[in-house]
Amino acid sequence: MKRVIVSACLLGINCKYNGGNNRDPLIVELFRRGIAVPLCPEQLGGLPTPRPPAKITEGDGFSVISGKAKVKTVDGSDLDVTENFLKGAYETLYVAELFKDSCVACILKEKSPSCGVRKIYRFENDDLKDGRGVTAALLSSKGFKILPSEDRESIEKLIEEIDE
Repeated sequence: MKRVIVSACLLGINCKYNGGNNRDPLIVELFRRGIAVPLCPEQLGGLPTPRPPAKITEGDGFSVISGKAKVKTVDGSDLDVTENFLKGAYETLYVAELFKDSCVACILKEKSPSCGVRKIYRFENDDLKDGRGVTAALLSSKGFKILPSEDRESIEKLIEEIDE
C-alpha cells in the first residue's frame, strides 16, 4: 500500500502552535483511505500545544541542521527551541523511513518553521522568505518527495498516481 506522510494539522488535529489546525479535505480523504500518516514534528520534538510561535533565525532548515542557525520563539522571550525542532525532524524521518518502500511523498504545511517547503517566515518580521523548515529540509535531503500543502495541483496529481 502506498503511504503519504502529512503534517498532522492538515488532517484537522489541533497541533498548531496556537492550538488550532489547518484541516484540508484532500488530506482527510487520504487518511480515510488509509494512505495518510499524520505527524506533527513540533509535538514529536517535545513542544506543547499551544506553544509560542517560533522562527528560524538565519537561513532556513538546512542552516539549522548544519548548526548555522537556531529556532527561537518570537513571543518576546527568544527561547531557543532548536533542539526540539531537530528532535521532531529526526523523529519524523524515522517514521518516514519505516515506510520508505511505500512512502510516495510527504505533504507538509507551508510557511511552518518545521514543515515549510518553499516559504518560511523571517525571524525579524512577518515577511515570507524562500526556504524550507527543519523537517522539510531533513526529509528532502534524505530523498523524500516533499509537497507544500498549498500546491493543490501537485497533490491532486499525486492522488491520481496513487489511484492508478
